[in-house]
Amino acid sequence: QKLGRHANGPGGAVRTERCFLALPWKSGFSRVAARGFVCVPKEGPMAAAGEGLRGSKKLVDLFYDVVSPYSWLAFEILCRYRSVWNIELHLRPAFLGGIMKEAGNQPPAMVPKRGTYMTKDIPRLAKYYQVPVRLPKDFFHSIIEKGSLPAMRFVSAVDMAQPQFLESVSRELWMRIWHRDEDIVQPENILAAAEQAGVPSEQAKKLLEMSTTPEVKNRLKTTTGEALKYGAFGLPSYVAHVNGEPQLFFGSDRLELLANILGEKWLGPVPASAKL
Repeated sequence: QKLGRHANGPGGAVRTERCFLALPWKSGFSRVAARGFVCVPKEGPMAAAGEGLRGSKKLVDLFYDVVSPYSWLAFEILCRYRSVWNIELHLRPAFLGGIMKEAGNQPPAMVPKRGTYMTKDIPRLAKYYQVPVRLPKDFFHSIIEKGSLPAMRFVSAVDMAQPQFLESVSRELWMRIWHRDEDIVQPENILAAAEQAGVPSEQAKKLLEMSTTPEVKNRLKTTTGEALKYGAFGLPSYVAHVNGEPQLFFGSDRLELLANILGEKWLGPVPASAKL
């Protein structure tokens, strides 16, 4: 995984100069897909043009949890489109378990027929969106029993103290649980994910300590609460702020509608401009 320099955008959004994922290409994912992970360039003529339009950019809040494979799909697609659409993408780590509880919802896999459907749907989505999602061998234990609370508290700590690593840490946690079928809740595994994402070892340890503090716990609760106030009942949920009015969308399959609301064009899961 190669990471470039990062800079904070308005509202805490993270802009990445260059970021692509080293994937096992024999698994059927192209190098073009990796370039699809590229986000807004920080320097050069394209960046200069983007700076000129900054005042008119529309804010999109993406609420996500790494325990959700559909959140990963939305995350990567929106990262690709951040260099195509005239938007400021604000990554908002939230806790899916809290949203499901407050909304009276339940994981789709807990509905027998939906669970069976997921086993076929996830591979199809992975191929179409070119995101390397794989179902873990023991889904119930890895996803339902373990959950993601320690991981999302760590991601929240990263967002608060080292936001330049927010995107890469989130992606690496998804890679662990949804591609390599590895744990994301034990401290040593969270540290391993952070270091793989480029966080220096000492900083990662400080962030892990920070993740257990009331400040970080409250931050995650607050962000989750904001998602609920917008009307979220699951993740991913993303909110487009258009003409002073928030528009809520749920699921990785509503991005074409998001484009319509934003007045942008949907160019498929890997837009040509994101391949450059």
